[in-house]
Amino acid sequence: MNLPRSLTSYRFLGRSGARVSPIALGTMTFGRKYNWGVDIDDARLIFDTYVDRGGNFIDTANTYSDGASEVFIGKFANGKRPRLVIASKYSMTTAADDPNAGGNHRKNMMRSVEESLKRLNTDYIDLYYLHGWDDHTSVEEIMRGMDDLVRSGKVTYVALSNTPAWQVARMQTISDLRGWAPLIAFELQYSLVERAAERDMIPMARELGLGVIPWSPLGSGLLTGKYSRADLNFDATKDASSRKAVALTIGVLTERSLNIADAVREIAKEVGKTPAQVALAWTLLNPAVTAPIIGARTIEQLEDNLGALGVELSDAQEARLDEVSAIELGYPHDLLASSLQTMLLGQHPAPVRCDQR
Repeated sequence: MNLPRSLTSYRFLGRSGARVSPIALGTMTFGRKYNWGVDIDDARLIFDTYVDRGGNFIDTANTYSDGASEVFIGKFANGKRPRLVIASKYSMTTAADDPNAGGNHRKNMMRSVEESLKRLNTDYIDLYYLHGWDDHTSVEEIMRGMDDLVRSGKVTYVALSNTPAWQVARMQTISDLRGWAPLIAFELQYSLVERAAERDMIPMARELGLGVIPWSPLGSGLLTGKYSRADLNFDATKDASSRKAVALTIGVLTERSLNIADAVREIAKEVGKTPAQVALAWTLLNPAVTAPIIGARTIEQLEDNLGALGVELSDAQEARLDEVSAIELGYPHDLLASSLQTMLLGQHPAPVRCDQR
């Protein structure tokens, strides 16, 4: 597979006609709410460098750094807004004492859009995500609300993140049947250390025309080589907000993950690239992936991440990465990939679809 070689190797975003860079700039680091965030000057340098290279896909959310991320983007995008594809999200609570200040429902959706528009200093959001499934709001309420936002011109395209595949499929089907604005993207956790999305989410997204946007493609930094086996004994209660504590808490920092990181580091030496570049390039090998999201804290990290474009991995190297990070797909996928196919089809090979030749 030929990988994109620059930020101007634009790709279609799902089944839409919109074109985005093959790496999205994540801005969760913009702002000082977290001890790993950056101030406005450093954030501007990162933003401007990405855009000056031809990058146009900016990812944020209404709760990143309590809204500071959106405010920064609103300032940085001044004079550049038309060429940018800005994505934001709603769902996470913004007021602990208000039961309607979070969740997927229409009231929170409409309020969140208006507040994001003000912070972003824009009249429209290019791509608007539901940030996470709340298990309470009906799919009809969500999709009708999103359709209204598109019809109003406040949102151009709609998408989902962190939602079960079967719910995504329901929502896309309902939208198609009712003529509502379709979903065009699905943001999900995907990397060499977290491949669970390959079971149902990614095949579903490809079938329904959703561009896959991986978050944490470097496995919370583990695939850069920043952690060692000594870190497995780190007491996460000492600094619960640190990246290391988060990696331990969400199950990314494990013996298995460190074995994968070792393989990434070996292949990086072979191809003369950094581990981060190899790990990012691997996500782009999946034809369903539109653009992984990178979250740089320094200009050096940004430069390193962008170096993933144009990385060339041999079939053997790709196979080694696939093997060391392989997961069990489980039922029914393993069963359907077994001799059951012969029982279903006999000795006749499955016909080839025209678009698969």
